Amino acid sequence: MKALSEQLNFANILMIASAGIMVGALTFTMFEPTVSIAQTSVFTVRQQITGEISFLVPPTNVTMIGALAGITGGNATGTTYAVIQTNSATGYTMDIAFSNSPAMLGETTGSTALRNYGSTTEPTFLLMGSTSAVMAYTVSASTTTDVDPSFQSSGSVCNNVGVVSLNNCFKGASTTNFRIINRSTAASSGATTSIQFRVNVPNNPSPALQSDFYTATATLTAVTQ
Repeated sequence: MKALSEQLNFANILMIASAGIMVGALTFTMFEPTVSIAQTSVFTVRQQITGEISFLVPPTNVTMIGALAGITGGNATGTTYAVIQTNSATGYTMDIAFSNSPAMLGETTGSTALRNYGSTTEPTFLLMGSTSAVMAYTVSASTTTDVDPSFQSSGSVCNNVGVVSLNNCFKGASTTNFRIINRSTAASSGATTSIQFRVNVPNNPSPALQSDFYTATATLTAVTQ
């Protein structure tokens, strides 16, 4: 009987040990899943690229072509251009403003007799006649549609986009910013804007023009959209 009892005790011990091993193995599997289960983890890498804009080619000073007679009059033109470079996907705007009103002043005399062209709020189609000497400007661009609609015409009306015609709409200088370019795409290799100025002196202008050099100072401001 004693031997049988010892055999039963040994069997119980063996069963208990086996159960312990099984429980230990199960516990290891539960708390160490990487041993038997593959896992994935997703993450991102983020970098901000800011918008940038610069004058790839800044505008140069303009010397009007030809001296004008102060009494018998005449016309003169002069052009400058600027190249804007930007990585802004939505493009940029460009405004122009002049330091004085009237914009062109006699350098020595301080004369204000060379007036701003009649329309300083919106461009008009072609240059209208005036009894005074006037300065006006118009705008064109390497991409025609970059030019603000106010300088575009189709037919004989400005701010009338259709079959786009440029260099027909003229505006008088103003001390407040006026939009000349409105581009909606990037210009990574540069976009060119040309500004043409015209001075018109009628016969025997009123007020009379004094003999002098007349100069205007303008500022272009380009901003990303």
